[in-house]
Amino acid sequence: MKKKVIPAIIIIALILVIGGIYAAQIAYQHYSYSDERADLNNYFDISSDTDVAIILGNERIEERARLLDGHYYMDFASVQKYLNDRFYYGEADNSLFYTTASKVIIAEVGSTTWTDSTGTSEDVGYVIARTEGEELYVALDYVKKYTNFFYEGFTEPNHMQLTTSWDDEKIASINKDTQLRLRGGVKSEILIDLAKGDTVTVLEELENWTKVKSSDSYIGYVENKRLSDITTKCPIPVTDYVEEEYTSLNRGHKINLGFHNIGGVAGNDTFSSVVAGAKSLNVISPTWFKLNSNDGDVTSIASASYVRAAHDKGLEVWALFDNFTGTGDFSTTEFLSRYKSRQNAIDQLMALATEMGVDGINLDFETIDYEDGQSYVEFVRELSIACRANGLVYSIDDYVPMHFNDHYNLREQGIVADYVIIMGYDEHYAGSAEAGSVASLSYVENGLINTTAKVDPSKVINAVPFYTRIWHTSGGALSSEAVSMQTAKDYISNHSIELTWDVEAGQNYGEFTSSEGTFNQIWMEDATSIGQKIDSMRAQNIAGIAEWSLGMETPDVWDVIAGYIEE
Repeated sequence: MKKKVIPAIIIIALILVIGGIYAAQIAYQHYSYSDERADLNNYFDISSDTDVAIILGNERIEERARLLDGHYYMDFASVQKYLNDRFYYGEADNSLFYTTASKVIIAEVGSTTWTDSTGTSEDVGYVIARTEGEELYVALDYVKKYTNFFYEGFTEPNHMQLTTSWDDEKIASINKDTQLRLRGGVKSEILIDLAKGDTVTVLEELENWTKVKSSDSYIGYVENKRLSDITTKCPIPVTDYVEEEYTSLNRGHKINLGFHNIGGVAGNDTFSSVVAGAKSLNVISPTWFKLNSNDGDVTSIASASYVRAAHDKGLEVWALFDNFTGTGDFSTTEFLSRYKSRQNAIDQLMALATEMGVDGINLDFETIDYEDGQSYVEFVRELSIACRANGLVYSIDDYVPMHFNDHYNLREQGIVADYVIIMGYDEHYAGSAEAGSVASLSYVENGLINTTAKVDPSKVINAVPFYTRIWHTSGGALSSEAVSMQTAKDYISNHSIELTWDVEAGQNYGEFTSSEGTFNQIWMEDATSIGQKIDSMRAQNIAGIAEWSLGMETPDVWDVIAGYIEE
């Protein structure tokens, strides 16, 4: 019996030993650290020798940089998006523009030299802007001349650290040689080795692993036990570029600007009549200057005697320049697209302003296509240089801000111009699909709120309508006509229309059906509705009021406006 027991014990022992070895192998495989390394080209999605991944702050972005002839470039759209949207690409001129408060700096695409509007130039020794296929790329070293940011490039594989903000960040020291892994876990692939004493940026702390960024901008995971001395660091911001100050000719008092719709030369003779009953008016803006060709030719119906008469009454004259009343065969798109055309118009405006003795220029460019938005804003910047140099108050007329007119760039206008005038009317207009108010209270209020979110209130002027529309619906067709306040009152009286207060519109509303079956409607602009709008203007603490247009008001309106101006 004893001889049989011994072999059984041996067999059991062997099974236990083998099982233990197997269990140890399983445990080793489960808990041991993988030495498999990630393909770093795949990690950064590198597609060519010139392709460069971008780590913006602590996050890799979709956009790419290029490494060309030893210099780093970003595509133009990314430069605008992440670094500086004041750069402008003039495709018609094949040039990159940058405009400051006093000059325009121009670099022809493919050139190593820039030239500015004062005649200064410099060869920087590298191609400033270049096209690769359909894309324009701009050298980051050139962008840095006008922008405060930091970048550092790394190779094998190509990637770049880009820093544009200087918020506090958490950092830690590596307390023992280890690896930065693609994901949390010992089986994850190794990105790079980390040595004791290396510093990493702490991005996200998990239970056993922490997401970090290495000093050479690899983002991955390291075990918590390998991190020591976790602390907060305040980065030192880049302040190499000091932007020129955009000085402003803010008048320091409430503006009351009346637009004078001149029409033709003979309209200058109506000056005395349109201001006769005005109270507290301190600026008049006659519609004098008109864009009239693709080359930037300006036609004028200005009158020096008009300016003298205005000055005698204590009024400043901010002459209006528009793109829609000229009689020439021209395209606003073509005009805006070329530097020479823009400068031609600016030179003519300055000459006319000097000749006439006006105090300011009011820019009223309307129906700008989205595609022309950047060219328009560049023109706005360039005109600001000339106005500033010539001591002219520079105001710009704008639609009530909506998502579809964001390309007018109110934020930039609020920097380069002295005043931004919101045309707080034409909520419903000739051609509207439905009848409605020209300027309801909510329309005006939202316009002011959205404007002052982008422009300092001390530069914002709200323009109110001195007109209203009478609407007619007949046979399913809608039509209307814009009429003066007095004409509207006469219409209401002649048709015995009973007015009721529309709280939402902040106006009196009336309607009637004619004997022919035409349904007629009117939202009345009068002293009461203007007063409601002024209350909203007070709430936003803006710079003043404008009116379109002089001669269409009733006398009682001026008492309401004067009360606001004289506060």
